[in-house]
Amino acid sequence: MESSSIVQNQKAEIKALEEEKQKLLVASSEGVKANKVTELEEELRRLRIELEHKIGENHGLISEKDLQQQKYDQDVGELRLENTDIKSELDAANKKVKEQMEAMFNTKDGEEWEKQRKLLVQEMESERQHHQRLVKEQNRLLQGFENMQGKMQMLQSPTKGHKRTPSDISMLSLESVTPEEQKEEEDKDRDSLSLTSEVKIDATMQHKITRLTSENLHLSERVNQQAEQIRKLKQMLKTYAKRLKEGEADEIQAELEREETKSVVNVAHLKHWERNYMGMLEYKKENETALLEALILELKPKVAAGLLPGLPAYVLFMCVRHTDYVNDEEKVRSFLTSTINGIKKVVMKHHDDLDRVILWLANTCRFLHTLKQYSGEKQFQQENTPRQNEHCLRNFDLAEYRQVFSDLAMWIYQTLIKLIEATIQPSIVAAVFDHEAITGLTGSMPSGLQGRSSSRAGDKPEHSLDSLMKAMNQFVRVLTQHAVDPELVEQIFRQVYYFLGASALNHLLLRKEMCNRYEGMQIRYNLSHMEKWLRDNKLQESGAVSSLEPIVQASQLLLARKTDADVNSVCDMCSKLTAPQIVKILNLFTPVEEFEERVPISFIRKTQQKLKERVNTDNSFLMDLKFSYPVTFPFTPSKIILETIEVPEQLHINKLVSKC
Repeated sequence: MESSSIVQNQKAEIKALEEEKQKLLVASSEGVKANKVTELEEELRRLRIELEHKIGENHGLISEKDLQQQKYDQDVGELRLENTDIKSELDAANKKVKEQMEAMFNTKDGEEWEKQRKLLVQEMESERQHHQRLVKEQNRLLQGFENMQGKMQMLQSPTKGHKRTPSDISMLSLESVTPEEQKEEEDKDRDSLSLTSEVKIDATMQHKITRLTSENLHLSERVNQQAEQIRKLKQMLKTYAKRLKEGEADEIQAELEREETKSVVNVAHLKHWERNYMGMLEYKKENETALLEALILELKPKVAAGLLPGLPAYVLFMCVRHTDYVNDEEKVRSFLTSTINGIKKVVMKHHDDLDRVILWLANTCRFLHTLKQYSGEKQFQQENTPRQNEHCLRNFDLAEYRQVFSDLAMWIYQTLIKLIEATIQPSIVAAVFDHEAITGLTGSMPSGLQGRSSSRAGDKPEHSLDSLMKAMNQFVRVLTQHAVDPELVEQIFRQVYYFLGASALNHLLLRKEMCNRYEGMQIRYNLSHMEKWLRDNKLQESGAVSSLEPIVQASQLLLARKTDADVNSVCDMCSKLTAPQIVKILNLFTPVEEFEERVPISFIRKTQQKLKERVNTDNSFLMDLKFSYPVTFPFTPSKIILETIEVPEQLHINKLVSKC
């Protein structure tokens, strides 16, 4: 019984402890919640304060923005008023010039015209003298302003009794100020110095400074206006005088009349351009495809060879000029895009036709030069005549299209190089190695080398040095016929001669029977024919000779003496050959005479050691046949005036275009 009562008591105590525990848990949770609510209320209060602060800042920014907008509107209004005044003055000046020109052209007598011209020249001279007087007056006022500033500094200085020396007065002031004005200014200065009140002195000086500044600004504006008016009058006088000498008096008068009735009489405007050919060709938008097909796709090289060199390019640009003249952006974009696609199409279709590829390389470059020459940029106008400058584009900047046509010319150039390389490749080995230009050389060779096939000078095999030179002459003839730029011709043959020399050297490095003294003599003699061809065609400065140096040095290495004492001279002589190429030729060298010996191993090893001293050495064995030199298209302006170009019947486009 006692044990059961003890258990019950313990259970009761445990239950009481659990209830107390629950109460404590509830109380603690309510306290945590209360603390969290308090923290949230404080955070909310802080956020409200920040929001009110931000709203206040925003109102301040809005008010500041409104003030700036008001100031901006005020400045714009002032600028518009000034612009209106300037336009009115300009219209008045133009009206005056127009009336003078009309009065001149109403008198058809030559003497009366000369008299009017002299009067205009005298008026211009008087304006110039007036301009000079204004400049002197401006300089005088500026000097007076500087003198006043110096006097103010002298008066405000603590040092008394300082006198201004004559060196303080500039020579320009002495030249532009008259004695009376000097005396008057000295009297005024004496009066101002006699004043004892500092307030009066400051007021007087401030008044003079303000007056001088105002006069200076006014005179500056007048000088600028007079200078601009003189410049315009001189330009107009030169233009009309030149055109009058060329017998265009009727055109000038018609032009003046057209200016008066430009807003209502459009038919007369068109008739004027038909009568006065400006070197432009007009075409209808629906005729664009037919025009480009006839001018690009269907033009045969034989027909183009009988026409003015670069005529298709000039015709294309004359069409572009008209689209620029009428300010039709969509039309000029469509025309230039179709032109690019047409040239690509014809070159891709006839990529194996030398004449056609060269024809469009020449015309693409000429069109590129023409776009630059008439772009209006000063760097391309240095050699232009005044008439050519009048033909510059007015509305469109085609600089981006110039880059596209430059890339197109580069692509055509690469196509031409591939075609030339494929043409000469079969003849390279025969021309460099097999052609016997030295009489009796084969007969003097040992019997072991006489059995190798060779083309004698009297034979005419399909591939030989003669066939290679004949192909080179054909390339030059076609390039000259289509007037390819001389700088581009030089780059073409430099690349072709590199391919020729690289192919020959690679062949030599892989043929042991070629590496002997007799073959070296033959190679060098044949290469001299190719160098002579460059001199005969005035291409010796093109860099083509230097591109042959590797194969030339290889032939010299076959002929050189090879003893240990010659290591330095051999390495210096073969500067264009890599170390693996030199060592390979030395290892392949084969004696052809009984008294000849092979290249000593010691010589080869010493040569290898010497070649290791080279800086930035190239260790390639074969030359890269796909290497190409950087290509440029130097700007070459044309002396041809667009107005003198006539569209021949052979182009079959006279029904698609009209002169204007």
